[in-house]
Amino acid sequence: MHSPESKQRGFTLIEIMIVIVIMGILAALIVPKIMDKPDEARVAAARQDIATIMTALRLYKLDNRVYPSSEQGLDALVKPPSIAPLAPNWKKGGYLEKLPKDPWGQDLQYLQPGLHGDVDVWSLGADHEPGGEGSNADIGSWM
Repeated sequence: MHSPESKQRGFTLIEIMIVIVIMGILAALIVPKIMDKPDEARVAAARQDIATIMTALRLYKLDNRVYPSSEQGLDALVKPPSIAPLAPNWKKGGYLEKLPKDPWGQDLQYLQPGLHGDVDVWSLGADHEPGGEGSNADIGSWM
């Protein structure tokens, strides 16, 4: 004779199906949120790189009284400019060790005078095109 405690009971097909449906619903709710995290991280990294470049540009201006021209570009933060306006007090070693690319592997954009301030630094976002929404939106120093 078997005692009631020793009986082994398996899951019914209905119970298994209910668990699978619940797991499917949870996956449908959670996966899209997780999938957006890499894009959010890239946007945050672009903002941080732009902030670092803006700090270097301010130091450049403090030393040389002007920002690099659009023609000189951000390269003037890494090596002394060879075209006017020259930087007579250019800091030995530069203002940045190297110019970062945006998180999508593209060069950051630079404009002096800027449309939004003295200078503008921006990334064109994931689509490498002006404008856009979400991770395709431009990320700029004016934000």
